[in-house]
Amino acid sequence: MALSAVVAQLLVYPVKSCAGISLQTAELDETGLAWDRAWMVVDAEGEFVSQRSLPRMALVRPQLEPNELVLRAPGMLALHLALDAAESPCTVRVWKDTVPAWSMGPLAAQWFSDFLGQPLRLVRFDPEHRRLSSLQWTGGIEAPNLFSDGYPLLVASQASLDGLNQRLQRAGHAPVGIERFRPNLVLAGTEAHDEDRVDTMHVDTGDGVGVALQPVKPCVRCPIPNIDPATAHSDPAVGDALQSYRADPRMQGGITFGMNAIVRAGAGQVLRVGQAVRADWRFD
Repeated sequence: MALSAVVAQLLVYPVKSCAGISLQTAELDETGLAWDRAWMVVDAEGEFVSQRSLPRMALVRPQLEPNELVLRAPGMLALHLALDAAESPCTVRVWKDTVPAWSMGPLAAQWFSDFLGQPLRLVRFDPEHRRLSSLQWTGGIEAPNLFSDGYPLLVASQASLDGLNQRLQRAGHAPVGIERFRPNLVLAGTEAHDEDRVDTMHVDTGDGVGVALQPVKPCVRCPIPNIDPATAHSDPAVGDALQSYRADPRMQGGITFGMNAIVRAGAGQVLRVGQAVRADWRFD
């Protein structure tokens, strides 16, 4: 019997490592959901920064308006940026990739520097550049993405979160939200970690065209899920709980939660909460 699920949540993270936005609808591009990780914060050397070293990034809350990105943070005036703004070309680094980008100018740089307490800049991905996911994991398929860690989409399920929260509560800890894991698609109607075990996922967009998303790599988790997105405080309880049951032999024992996925078909289609998802089980 094939997997049958529904899209329970859609989330985008316009600025890498800042808070996400929950959406009812989202356009799908070949690089993932529209505007996902289109911007990134970098240090004076052009190296990306994240909640791993600057947990207060979790408190930067973006909002997508028709023509602008609005950023808010505690104690800061809102920063308004035109969606098409780009001031000067630059070169930045995200993990092992050195890519061209566009600086968002001195006002945005000062805003992030003031809030996070060190010299920083905000940059935008250069849409003329194709940054590809690992061809080893995609099976040779070219899958472009913007400033994500390496793949266009991250898929998780509500059942997987429920299983974690049961373990946390048994250990005397409060349950956590799915936003800690920064997925783009959250599925409902599955068993825990069914997303690990399926082949191409077909999303019924209702127009006969549909969307095909292929899970390609388990997502190895860093300490970010330990950070409470509401307070930016870190507690090891989440990581400790995952350590007890989510060591993944496919990732040499790395702790995994969710699956990285690529877009096989349907770029330009609109995803909606409530759409049906089906997939065959993968046997490998």
